[in-house]
Amino acid sequence: RPPPLHDVTPSLKSNKPGFPKKILGNKLEDKHLCNCCHNILRRPFQAQCGHRFCSYCFNRTVSNGPQKCGACIKEDIFEEPTSILKPGCAFPDNAVRREVEHLSAVCINENCTWKGSIKEYEMNHEGKCEFMIIPCPSCKEHIRFNEQERHNERECPERTLNCKYCKEPFHFKNIKAHDEICPKYPMICEGCAKKKIPREKYVDHIKFCSKFRTPCRFHVVGCDMSVSASRLPPLPPPPTLAPTLSVSTSFTPLPSSVGAALELQLHSEKTKVAELGRRCTELEVKAGTFENVVCVLNREVERFATTMEASNRQHKLDQDKIEALSNKVRQLERTVGLKDLTVAEMEGRLREMSATTFDGVFVWRISDFAKKRQDAIAGRAPAMFSPAFYTSKYGYKMCLRIYLNGDGTGRGSHLSLFFVVMRGLSDALLKWPFNQKVTLMLLDQSNREHIIDAFRPDVTSSSFQRPVSEMNIASGCPLFCPLSKLDAKNSYIRDDTIFIKAIVDLTGL
Repeated sequence: RPPPLHDVTPSLKSNKPGFPKKILGNKLEDKHLCNCCHNILRRPFQAQCGHRFCSYCFNRTVSNGPQKCGACIKEDIFEEPTSILKPGCAFPDNAVRREVEHLSAVCINENCTWKGSIKEYEMNHEGKCEFMIIPCPSCKEHIRFNEQERHNERECPERTLNCKYCKEPFHFKNIKAHDEICPKYPMICEGCAKKKIPREKYVDHIKFCSKFRTPCRFHVVGCDMSVSASRLPPLPPPPTLAPTLSVSTSFTPLPSSVGAALELQLHSEKTKVAELGRRCTELEVKAGTFENVVCVLNREVERFATTMEASNRQHKLDQDKIEALSNKVRQLERTVGLKDLTVAEMEGRLREMSATTFDGVFVWRISDFAKKRQDAIAGRAPAMFSPAFYTSKYGYKMCLRIYLNGDGTGRGSHLSLFFVVMRGLSDALLKWPFNQKVTLMLLDQSNREHIIDAFRPDVTSSSFQRPVSEMNIASGCPLFCPLSKLDAKNSYIRDDTIFIKAIVDLTGL
């Protein structure tokens, strides 16, 4: 008997897609792969169509509402409502989970020699490997996990250092620029050769250093000598004016050679001043020309700005129209999508109604038997649901569920067949629990020896109470038919097709 359906609620460790295929140390099997991310299953869940998904992948798939199973479509076995994925239609596949957790695993990081099981990999090694490559959060360079501390302290160009002189923080790439402005940076006096003078005290030092040489105070008139600060004579006092405003003549006259030199230098300076005056006049003329050009350009800029402003207003109006049209297109797309879903549902209902019976007798034709059985053996689609049928137009709603490779005690050895009571529109008018005899048959297509099993419902079982979900837990015959009888030459399979028949006794209804 299959386990009940559950809502898929992600645990703290299931918020990731599947494990990468490269960690598998032995042969990879399709049944261990997620049908969504195509990696090794992490916390596997099995949908009612039989396909398996990681818990994270299934939740992400159904988070936006019911979705069609992509694996069913790819394998061309799509069947509603079985192949519709939605919350509550999957259950934890603990058997496959145990298989996956015991598979051998290796670490995919280069130079790492770790080995173990996938369970040990997830609990103790995943995201903790010392050889894992990660990006540096500062410079974005890819480094190993175990080299992160050394990189941050010694190699990262974006690391922050503290100046050993002023203790202020700065980026490593700005170390030279900081040395140029650091107020505590040690300087060397060019006069006395004293070392380790802080930059902020260097100016005060050279003012009083007896050995520091400075240009002569008369260098502006041609003296190119440098003297020490201690040997500079004091400036003479300024000349005093007598009450009669006559100038004192107590200064020492300059030698005639020095006067001639100064007159020559003065003539040279006057020539330079005249040349500079001529250049200034030329520049003023050019400046006037440029001003006229700038006025013309300003008028052009103003005209262009007016045109640009009008273009911007029109552009904004166009953008508003585009946004309105985009919203309308999105609304129409949503409407079309809803219509497509409605049409698909109607087509499914039409197909279901074309196969529906209302007399308690139902014949289920299963074609492509060999392919579907191989899918069941591989675990891709272990179970199949039949269309619904009824005991009468307003009677009980039922369906069949078949495992072509067996289920429970019959797995791998028998074909298992189960009877399912479904939720119907007229359940409130019916007598509960369901208590009608059920006969299940595998039809001999030569009409010689049908395989028949019958049972009367256990009225205490939840399988036969009034359904509160889409369908109750299936109940029936896990050992319905030995697979060896179908593998040998038989008349139950013809043209790769079998027929299952169900008869519900209508006595007392």
